[in-house]
Amino acid sequence: MLLVFLTVFYLFFPLLLLYLSYKFTIVNKIGAVLLAYAFGLIIGNIGILPDGSHKVQDLLTTLTIPLAIPLLLFSTNIKDWFRIAGKTMMSMIIALISVVVVVFIGYFFFKGNGISDLWKVGGLLVGLYSGGTPNLASLKLILNVDPDVFVVTHSFDMLISAIYLLFLITIGQKVFGFILPKYKSLEKINENGEYNPENNYWGFWQKKHRRSLLKGFGLSVLIFAIGGSLSFIVPEKAEMAVVILTITTLAILSSLIPQVNKLEKTFDLGMYLILIFSLVVASMADIKTFSASAAELLEYISFVIFASLFLHVLLSKIFKIDTDTVMITSAALICSPPFVPVIAGAIKNREIIVSGLTVGIIGYAIGNYLGFIVAEILKFI
Repeated sequence: MLLVFLTVFYLFFPLLLLYLSYKFTIVNKIGAVLLAYAFGLIIGNIGILPDGSHKVQDLLTTLTIPLAIPLLLFSTNIKDWFRIAGKTMMSMIIALISVVVVVFIGYFFFKGNGISDLWKVGGLLVGLYSGGTPNLASLKLILNVDPDVFVVTHSFDMLISAIYLLFLITIGQKVFGFILPKYKSLEKINENGEYNPENNYWGFWQKKHRRSLLKGFGLSVLIFAIGGSLSFIVPEKAEMAVVILTITTLAILSSLIPQVNKLEKTFDLGMYLILIFSLVVASMADIKTFSASAAELLEYISFVIFASLFLHVLLSKIFKIDTDTVMITSAALICSPPFVPVIAGAIKNREIIVSGLTVGIIGYAIGNYLGFIVAEILKFI
């Protein structure tokens, strides 16, 4: 019976977090994901979890991400990938190259400093800084990352990313303006380009969206079943990678079907599953192990974020990419798409919102592949 209550808590507590984010501005600023991690760490480390809780935890972590990936990608418009301006595409490519290069450099620099499974951490960071939290969660499964390492990595990422975002919002444009050319206005603002997230995904469960969500969830289950069936015919060591990457590919292909692409609130439902995953995986972490390699891990993550930004700016100078495009591209990849309007508002440039969001969505789609490839290369170095 206690395990049933624990399951109910894991499934529905994130709904309370979304409600609190909807009702209270300060809670919304903190973010539902961060709160999910905080509450997960608390309940996992105060000795209240019942015996056998690991069975529930393992089941939910195994199910939530494979189901979330298609839901997050169904609304992707691949045609938009090819419509973004040449400078923005170049900036995105440079940003991705910068992250990968810096992860490799950091790997050699921090190797042997006590960070557990550093090659896995490198893969996590590439996935995270080319996509976002969904990619981080997916790669946790693909690479079989220890829950302690995963939670510490993501916690430090949120801390350093907040500092990074503050820099972009406050003095970033002025600092980059000394190095990069100014943005040239297109003098044509796409009114549909304004992005206004609806209260942190609150309300996706309302009756008017249920038919759409049922269709999307059903298709997600089908894709999960197809991807999962491959686990019976591939080597055990490769099965999770094959399953997740197959699901990602099928989800992207499904997004090409207009009826699937137009399903409402599937992205919101996918993010809700990410919240469940965040709560569960945080409750699996042992906070007593955090100090073992915490300082080195914090240094590695800080190095990856700021060194990749420096390299991004340096290469953008060579290719004559403007300040605003570099900022919005970097924010979309490092901080994820929801922060694009924040940066656009801070630098008073609405014209770059659409391209910034498109870059972020492309990052979601390729993050799993790129993170896995980098981790496998690091493993054999």
